[in-house]
Amino acid sequence: MTTQGFARVTPAGVHSHDECTTGGLVVLAAGGTGGHLFPAEALAAELSSRGFKLALVTDARGHSLARAGGDMGTHRIAGGPLAGKSPWARAGAVFGLGLGTVQAFALLGRLGPSAVVGFGGYASFPTVLAAMLRRLPTAIHEQNAVLGRANRLLARGVGRVATSFAATQGLPRATAAGAVRTGMPVRPQVAALAGQPYRAPEAGNPVALLILGGSQGARIFADVVPAAIARVPEDLRRHLRVAQQCRPEDLERTRAAYAAIAVAAELAPFFADAPERMARAALVIARAGASTVAEIAALGRPAFLVPYAHAADDHQSANARALADIGAAWTIAEADFTPENLASLLVRRLADPSGLARAANLARTLARPDAARALADAVAALIPATAAERDQP
Repeated sequence: MTTQGFARVTPAGVHSHDECTTGGLVVLAAGGTGGHLFPAEALAAELSSRGFKLALVTDARGHSLARAGGDMGTHRIAGGPLAGKSPWARAGAVFGLGLGTVQAFALLGRLGPSAVVGFGGYASFPTVLAAMLRRLPTAIHEQNAVLGRANRLLARGVGRVATSFAATQGLPRATAAGAVRTGMPVRPQVAALAGQPYRAPEAGNPVALLILGGSQGARIFADVVPAAIARVPEDLRRHLRVAQQCRPEDLERTRAAYAAIAVAAELAPFFADAPERMARAALVIARAGASTVAEIAALGRPAFLVPYAHAADDHQSANARALADIGAAWTIAEADFTPENLASLLVRRLADPSGLARAANLARTLARPDAARALADAVAALIPATAAERDQP
């Protein structure tokens, strides 16, 4: 299975001739972060294998994660938070959503899609709303264990709600019964590595640590992880091999911190080969975004999860609990994520390879390898029934 990729970014008013088809085009709407774009990419690959054409609608942030070389057209629309703290921010949010909806309404009129699927985020709400106004078949997919704000507003009006977790908080009672749990689709690169066995640390051998802070990085990891590793015993520290995602402005100071303790470290704002690195890792330290949690489960790797304390509705804590409650990961609250605590946990867990292997095996039990196929089935099922209804006199 190959992925279409997210390429050929165009303004909302421009489209290419091969996208102007009817009956076979599915529009995917996703905010410009990996948590929204990665499952959209997985669905695109599955739908493409079934002969559908694809188009992606995203916001300005999606450019950094757009995949070069693919042939799925990508369109930008205006977008922004669904609310604001100040009157000016709220007014700006209303204006941005209104403009985005107008742009999406016009775009969908030109593209004539068979269905529109929203994945949450700034670009998803106006695009799915515009599709509803045009009476197009619609579906939304919720990646997190708590229904996101955009999806919460759309859930009552769409044709299908798909969820990643068995229990999703915030689902309107009227739609909960009809929701389908497809699981969280993972990128094709992740799916291809899902069968690799976990190799627990062995005495005297290198130990690979992977630190992920989400698509935008996490400053707290730059502050805490090198300082924690400096506190572990030297006989363990000299075997550690670190790959850490950092914000660009934190790269140099983090590199200097590792150099000062003579620890081999690869640092980057974004790892294009993150799935391969996760497959090689003895332990992952990460935020608890939906894509990260799903990839940890798909690959079966033990993890320390540090939920982002300011995530909307604390959804990252709910995501982390899905793994932690079955013993597949260890959750560390931001307030407790200190160099001293992390050093103690690293020493304890890395000294227990059988415990790490057990966590890895338990993580796999939450994986849904058929998630992309199940979501594609749910989307495809909407198209003929709705099209038939439109054709009736």
